[in-house]
Amino acid sequence: MEITGKIKKIDETKTFGASGFRKRELVVTTNEQYPQMLMVEFVQDKCDLLDSYQVGQDVKISINLRGREWINPEGKAVYFNSIQGWRIEVAQAEGATEVPPVAPLDNLETTSDLNESEPDDLPF
Repeated sequence: MEITGKIKKIDETKTFGASGFRKRELVVTTNEQYPQMLMVEFVQDKCDLLDSYQVGQDVKISINLRGREWINPEGKAVYFNSIQGWRIEVAQAEGATEVPPVAPLDNLETTSDLNESEPDDLPF
């Protein structure tokens, strides 16, 4: 899955426990009628992917949805969801396409080459 939007916040990398588990969180604001602020977490070696990005950049993030169950002290199951990023890249502007090369000017007709007897049907 992918999400696109503008980076709102990038946290520092945090390390947890004796195992050295690393996590870094990023908040992205989606580009839609009702923008959503989604927190995406990058873990372990993926934390370093965020080093070259800044707040305000438009990005496309490849994600996985993660869910887990936790049994609370009362014995009830509680469920948690997270959005985990595994790739990030600068987003292309919607509708952006490669501009075709322009023909050299010496190959184009000039106004003096046009037949002057043709009516000018242009609205301007």
